[in-house]
Amino acid sequence: MPTPTKGPRLGGGPAHERLMLANLAAALFEHKRITTTVTKAKRLKPYAERLVTFAKRGDLASRRRVLGLISNKGVVHELFTDIAQAVENRDGGYTRITKIGNRKGDNAPMAVIELVLEPVSAKQAVVAEATAAAKRDADKAAPAAEEAPAEAAETEAAETEAAETEEAPAAEEAAAEPAAEEKDAK
Repeated sequence: MPTPTKGPRLGGGPAHERLMLANLAAALFEHKRITTTVTKAKRLKPYAERLVTFAKRGDLASRRRVLGLISNKGVVHELFTDIAQAVENRDGGYTRITKIGNRKGDNAPMAVIELVLEPVSAKQAVVAEATAAAKRDADKAAPAAEEAPAEAAETEAAETEAAETEEAPAAEEAAAEPAAEEKDAK
């Protein structure tokens, strides 16, 4: 059984914290970046990343689990279509927290939490594209390659027969030479 969070729960009880995190996550998915306090951003990060992981699965059960937490169907649709597709090659780290200084009124430390939607790295994107192109080329060459082995097998069989007929007399001559050398040595 998971243990509850110790200490204050973002200024309210557990139910209020759950609703606050759901609203922050909905705003994050809708606007792709939000400004909040550092504490709320740190609490939102694992919550939002878990929802993105559900969206990457993309099945009906995952969609219903996310709809149980975020009530806005438009945001859930955007999460499952746009955001999940943008981070499909990323293994984790879907959000980024950047501290931006203190709030003017109460001096609370502020941060920007945003979704990381760019590719994992430019090099990996190029490698993935090249791999896909090579696979397409291999698929196109496969029918031509199936015809070529049959012709190559016939050619190879003819070459093997010719080599065997040439090797047989040479082998007999090679066997006769050592015997002649032994007689000369005696």
